[in-house]
Amino acid sequence: MTPSKKFATLLLCTSALGATQGLAQTAGQPTAPSDQAQSEQAPADQVEISAPGADDFANEIVVTGRNTPNIIENTAEVISVLSAADIARTGEGDIAGALQRVTGLSVVGGRFVYVRGLGERYSLALLNGSPLPSPEPLRRVVPLDLFPTNILASSVVQKTYSANYPGEFGGGVINLTTKSSPEEPFIEYGISIGGNTRTTGQLGYTYYGSRSDVTGFDDGTRDVPAPLAAAFATGNPIIAGQNFTRRQIQDITASLVNSRTNLIQRNKNIPPDVGFDISGGKTFELGDDLSLGVIGAFGYKHGWSTKGGLQQLAAGATLDASGKQILEPNASNFRFLSTENRIVVNALLGLTAEFNDHKLRWTNLFIRDSLKEARIQNGTDESNVGTDLISKNYTSWFERQLVNTQLVGEFNFDPLSLDFRASYARSDRESPYERVNSYRFSSAYNDYFNDLRTNGTGSTVAFSDLVDEVKSASLDLAYKLPFDRDVTVSAGYSYLDNTRNSTRRDFAYRPVDALPGEVTQQRPDFLLSDFNVYSFNILLQETSGNFGAAAYDAGLRVHGGYAQVDAELIDDLRLTVGARYETGKEFVQPLDLKGASLGGTRISENYFLPAATITYDVAQNMQIRLAASKTIARPQFRELAPQQYLDSDSDRTFFGNPFLADSRLTNYDIRYEWYFDKDQRLSFAGFAKQIKKPIETIAFQQGGTFFTTFANAPDALLYGAEFELQKYFALSGLSEAGFFASRRAVVIANYTYSKSKINVGGGDTTIPVTSNGTPVPASQIFTDGTPLTGQSKHLVNLQLGLEDTDKLSQQTILITYSSDRVTNRGPGGQPDLIEKPGLQLDFVARQGFTIGNAEMELKFEARNLTNQDYEESQMLNGSKIFNNFYKRGRSFSLGLSAKF
Repeated sequence: MTPSKKFATLLLCTSALGATQGLAQTAGQPTAPSDQAQSEQAPADQVEISAPGADDFANEIVVTGRNTPNIIENTAEVISVLSAADIARTGEGDIAGALQRVTGLSVVGGRFVYVRGLGERYSLALLNGSPLPSPEPLRRVVPLDLFPTNILASSVVQKTYSANYPGEFGGGVINLTTKSSPEEPFIEYGISIGGNTRTTGQLGYTYYGSRSDVTGFDDGTRDVPAPLAAAFATGNPIIAGQNFTRRQIQDITASLVNSRTNLIQRNKNIPPDVGFDISGGKTFELGDDLSLGVIGAFGYKHGWSTKGGLQQLAAGATLDASGKQILEPNASNFRFLSTENRIVVNALLGLTAEFNDHKLRWTNLFIRDSLKEARIQNGTDESNVGTDLISKNYTSWFERQLVNTQLVGEFNFDPLSLDFRASYARSDRESPYERVNSYRFSSAYNDYFNDLRTNGTGSTVAFSDLVDEVKSASLDLAYKLPFDRDVTVSAGYSYLDNTRNSTRRDFAYRPVDALPGEVTQQRPDFLLSDFNVYSFNILLQETSGNFGAAAYDAGLRVHGGYAQVDAELIDDLRLTVGARYETGKEFVQPLDLKGASLGGTRISENYFLPAATITYDVAQNMQIRLAASKTIARPQFRELAPQQYLDSDSDRTFFGNPFLADSRLTNYDIRYEWYFDKDQRLSFAGFAKQIKKPIETIAFQQGGTFFTTFANAPDALLYGAEFELQKYFALSGLSEAGFFASRRAVVIANYTYSKSKINVGGGDTTIPVTSNGTPVPASQIFTDGTPLTGQSKHLVNLQLGLEDTDKLSQQTILITYSSDRVTNRGPGGQPDLIEKPGLQLDFVARQGFTIGNAEMELKFEARNLTNQDYEESQMLNGSKIFNNFYKRGRSFSLGLSAKF
């Protein structure tokens, strides 16, 4: 039996096993729940998972001589399974939020999952066992907040490597399985409303945009206007006098949509968040051994988030009155208020054919995530401007879209099984009309002005477009040998072709002559009006690629093959051993506006990646696992691309480093597990990872601008320990009838301790982007013994709840704590930037009831009851700089669903 497929499409027939073996119900265990409660609260009885590798057990786990009521006990690797019921208990709307409850996982920025303190580049995300493209320009990994939980059947996190998975497996793999054919026909509707104490009903900023923004789709208002599109087609920089006449540039400038994309307005009463979804499915029996299942889902969410806080940059270190070094906070000091309007639309269509012991799945997924932001900053920029006050306003519209179609075949010709997967996925990210306007206070005017030329003033607009495509295919075979003991050999091949094209066109508004004083004091839409463009010769001037490339092409092509043996060597001792050989060719090709090459990066490597796991049953339902493996982590496209990009979340400019190299990891795990009852367990684990050339996020400043980039550290070590407990307590003893008669208490707790350090020796070198390819001593960039970026020493998750075993009724308190973690290496020898995730307290209540023939569910959520703020700062000898600080507020929502 192959290790990865031990948990694929699991159907554990515990009742049948118990009957044949004469097993009685455990004393004190609650009686069997009703059908609705069982589907909600007994996820181990049926968890649908589609993952790489061949399925050779015909959808059943049968363990000779004993009943095994825990799915993960039978897997060869260390995994965590989140079923649909587990996800529902957390109440999270997307899978990123649900995954932060898993042992050793933390979610950064609400999007990216870190496994055991390693950055998101060390996490592999798959959908039904196939890779996905990312719509994020900064990363190749897909942000998991894109995936609404209503379309998912399960999520599996595997932390120990097995050779059937791609070699780019640093911290672990996260495999998402979409819903497929239902056992019973159903249709379900859901609606929700919610709000946040810092946002809903409070002051926020908005701008008009287009009439259809509420749908998540622009109505054409933000399309590139025809004159500008024609200029783009020439491949020439749009600069007056070089390739275009002044009149042509004026026409191009005037063609841009102005007030609808440029005028920020106050909204004194930001509306609540709303959402609705609908899903349905049916299985058609077409013969004795043939069925066709159809499932469809559609969801829509419309939400708001207002953030107000402080953004500072240190000018370096200075001495206080006592001669002690402290941070000087005068480089940049701004207060800001930002309102984001996020619209998510998703749709799923799945067809599943089952015949004999075979299954074919065709899954089609569409997700569109649109973000509309208006932001105002006020403060000083002493590095670039001086002590005059500056007011900046930003408007933006980001469209992220993912389209995926996938065909999966799982065939069982006992004792031979075969799986194949073929997938095409495309993600797009468009950001038209990213606008920034900067005004400077003048004592002469006693007002703010923007003359489009004085330092501290200006107006810019940018258009960016990214297309990322992934084509993948795999074939897996497994054969169960005719021995007395279970011995399965397996082998497979996989292919991945990932391509990306990213283009960014930046422009600044420049007047030919000085503007009249009364014009410079106009608001942005008046200042850049057609009248002023023609009257005062205000022209667009292209600045694309002034720091880096205007565009880049990138690609990654991987061929992988593996062989693996899973064998019961002696009673209670199981060995899974395999190796993967993988060839990978990655390139990033910077381009100028005409598409000509500007150098680039090419990485071509071959890897031999062994993996082994030993599982020993020390007693009934008690086992120890030992695992060792080698894996890799490749630089992401954006980390290699020398293209400038402004991250609106942090207000920082990112820039890639074309001199990065692959990272290589050696992984060790030891784990003790005790499965003392159905869906109940206790485990302790230790782990260690040696990483050669880990890629770290570093910072540097030029001309007062804070840049974030990347570099290879020489070496790093990560080690730690994990604890996990899941326990139910029957409460029927408190009262034979009444509230507690059918209820039980739930305790789900996990804790991860991890520690990392970067090792920097005297002769170690690295190549930062600022060195133009020349190696420099690594000690100039990294400090020996400092932790890896993104790594929290302590991660704590605790769920305390009550639930009814006869019907759907759950009340759960969720506590999450992450200790401080480094986000960036400090620029120019300054202290590192430290994020404080802190403690978050949530409460989720779910209550089921019936109206007629409809199964109803009412859900209440309360999030961040501790009112934890977001804080990222630098500290030195008691002095503190808030690089990014804002209030998050408390969030509340109420949802109602009906299932027929």
